[in-house]
Amino acid sequence: MIILGLVLFVLAGVMRLQAQDTIRMMQYNLMYYTNSSGISDCNSTSNNLSNKDVHIKTIFQYVQPTVFCVCEMGSQTQYADRLLDNVINTDGIDYYRRGPLTNQSGGSIANMIYYDSRKLTLYQSTNITTSYRDINGYTFYYNADNLNTGDTIFMTFWLAHLKAGTGYTNESARLTQAQKLMNRIASSGMPGNYTFSGDFNIYSSEEPAYQELTEYSNSLYRFYDPVNSPGYWHNNAQFASLHTQSTHSQEADCFSSGGLDDRFDIILVSPYIYYGSDRIHLVEGSYHALGQDGERFNGTVLTPVNNSVPNQVTNALYQQSDHLPVIMDMAIDAHVGVREREHDFFVKVVNPVRETLQIELQSNESGPYTIELFTMDGRFLHRYQEDLEEGLNQISYPFPYGQGAYLVCFQHKNGQKTVKKLICY
Repeated sequence: MIILGLVLFVLAGVMRLQAQDTIRMMQYNLMYYTNSSGISDCNSTSNNLSNKDVHIKTIFQYVQPTVFCVCEMGSQTQYADRLLDNVINTDGIDYYRRGPLTNQSGGSIANMIYYDSRKLTLYQSTNITTSYRDINGYTFYYNADNLNTGDTIFMTFWLAHLKAGTGYTNESARLTQAQKLMNRIASSGMPGNYTFSGDFNIYSSEEPAYQELTEYSNSLYRFYDPVNSPGYWHNNAQFASLHTQSTHSQEADCFSSGGLDDRFDIILVSPYIYYGSDRIHLVEGSYHALGQDGERFNGTVLTPVNNSVPNQVTNALYQQSDHLPVIMDMAIDAHVGVREREHDFFVKVVNPVRETLQIELQSNESGPYTIELFTMDGRFLHRYQEDLEEGLNQISYPFPYGQGAYLVCFQHKNGQKTVKKLICY
């Protein structure tokens, strides 16, 4: 317990000196934000965009996301621009931007991303064509205080609306889409901070598409589910708090029926975000479906009485879409690199770790350093004593430990300390 207290004390001291910011992400199926859905009872009268604008605005202003990822956006630029200009950048707000719109796979609906340009700058975008809809990737860098020195954090948001329907054929189609995404990510050779979100139309964690995403052969690139709730989600009261579709129990106009009994809308994260190994980490307990209090099983977002959000938000969720949006917060180091520069030494560890722990330590003076390795629960593993030279020192140690997260504490002879997190796969 003494060792654990020491590690947590040191780690807390580091975190207090590192200003943090929050990136709030919201994923939402807008339910045909278009006048050309191709469905006879889902038209400009029954699914009026002016009414949808009012409801989306209520939801957006309540959540205030940094990143807003949407499915079922009309595949023409007029719809992407309409949502930005008529809904998001209103009431004195003018700093949101959108990503490029693609529709190379064809169809009347597409994906789109909106973002707070005060915090994020779009670096590049890409898309993957499939037999049904594009999968879109948007890479941003964080507008850090030290941006002029090239010190920042990159993150990529992948969006998709996977094939709908039950049965082998539809499951196989979703698997093919997931395989295309994983092949693209792995072929980049650059694991890092990324998410994958959308309307997955997946009924169970045992579905091949979900397994492809979360059990990918190369663990550096596989995704993690923030709520870690495997099982058969469909029509299962055990997972009522995760269900996002349908907000209606009776079929009407565009809305699907059946009540809330499916977990279609999901956000997954990379190992780097899940473990917080590259300056971005999940805010514990932040992942949730808006308006979902766990009391909605096979009911609507209105019935029984819903006290999880204000009444106007509940009504907007009911009127706007048959899906609930999913929200997740990520903490990010706001002043990237500031803490290290306050030291007489700068430390970089190579993440993730496999059989060898590799360290680069830049010191302003020569002298002894202590390097201690701990498990995340504070159990002491090993202590190294190094007499390092002024300038850049490259150090390697065997790493005979199993998969998981670890802490490395560096202490200079003058008492200065810093802590780094390691991920081992």
